[in-house]
Amino acid sequence: MESNAVRLHTERVDGALSITPQLEAQDMEAAAAQGYRSIINNRPDFEGGPGQPRSAELEAAARAAGLQYRHLPVPPSGHSDADARRMADLVDSLPKPVLAFCRSGRRSAALYQKGRSAARDSRG
Repeated sequence: MESNAVRLHTERVDGALSITPQLEAQDMEAAAAQGYRSIINNRPDFEGGPGQPRSAELEAAARAAGLQYRHLPVPPSGHSDADARRMADLVDSLPKPVLAFCRSGRRSAALYQKGRSAARDSRG
């Protein structure tokens, strides 16, 4: 039997995190169907202009689909160490697997990897 469900394009970063480009509210059901349990949105509201879905709309759709949702808005450039640590902490604390997104997904991956690296360095 063929499914009509939307299949999201995701890229696995590690066992806990995958990334994807911008999600829309209607994508939350597909994320849940693909087994994700949590969503992290790294885009500030209106970064892509007025057509970009707002975080509150995405959060409502995620929760309706049974997903945890966190908004960690980080601009496309100038990621701080604190932003990176917060991203890694979110991935660590949320139900897994986690799906994070920004415009392309790359910012989400870079934040997470920088945060993981900082955590390893602090442990010595």
